[in-house]
Amino acid sequence: MKNIILFIFSSFLIFTSCSDVSEIKDPPIDTTESKQLTNVSYGDHSKQVYDIYLPKNRTLDTKIMVLVHGGGWNEGDKADTNDFKNFISEQLPSIAVVNMNYRLADENNPPYPMQIDDISAVVNHLETKQNEYQIGTELGFLGVSAGGHLSLLWSYAFDSNNQVNMVTSIVGPTNLSDDAYINSSNEDLQNLIFQFGTDVEVLKEVSPLFNVEANSPPTQLFYGKKDPLIPNSQGIDLNLKLDSLNVKHEFTHYENGGHGWLGLDLLDTSIKLKTFIEANL
Repeated sequence: MKNIILFIFSSFLIFTSCSDVSEIKDPPIDTTESKQLTNVSYGDHSKQVYDIYLPKNRTLDTKIMVLVHGGGWNEGDKADTNDFKNFISEQLPSIAVVNMNYRLADENNPPYPMQIDDISAVVNHLETKQNEYQIGTELGFLGVSAGGHLSLLWSYAFDSNNQVNMVTSIVGPTNLSDDAYINSSNEDLQNLIFQFGTDVEVLKEVSPLFNVEANSPPTQLFYGKKDPLIPNSQGIDLNLKLDSLNVKHEFTHYENGGHGWLGLDLLDTSIKLKTFIEANL
């Protein structure tokens, strides 16, 4: 997670309160043309901002893809997922794309529930802006690394209004209580996971593997067999759980992939990603 990956898509891809008077709403932004808004604030913290791409000819039924960057829960920025934003806006031009920042963890502020709360705040903010933006409420999530973990966890455990139609995780941790983490001889890897604490029950509580249910949204998973940060068990175990629950899903495990990949594997990811979004969002 740290600064080990990121995917270089550009090498391959062409993306008032209630009263007696009427409520005043911001007028809709022109829908005949596409529009990009940057650093829209959804909270008081400097990191609580997002960028949004609004497609032309959008309506109140336009679906939204939310991007969640990686960085080990304590680093990273929405700029890291700009290539995904470009890819979706170019290849799937009818979809609105939200590329969000979230508050980063430090010794006084653990990732959970802070970062899950930030995703909820973004979703709520989009609802308040629905008329102005002219977008719908149906969502998809795409997260990378720590962002994959957050995307899966929010989609499985915190989507109280059943808005998520699909979620894609690229090298996202799924089981923070995995022996491969908590009993690792790699102190840096342990410290990364122990940002959530050392209580195994808490680590399970914040793990997508222990939150997925039969009614969870269609899930797409990508992992590399040679990833130094994500044990093979992370993708394999969630894949098996999704199988047992009969949740619609795809699982791709690249033989030579690490915490990211290039070449034909990356092209394969882009093709599968587009197809999955088209079919499920």
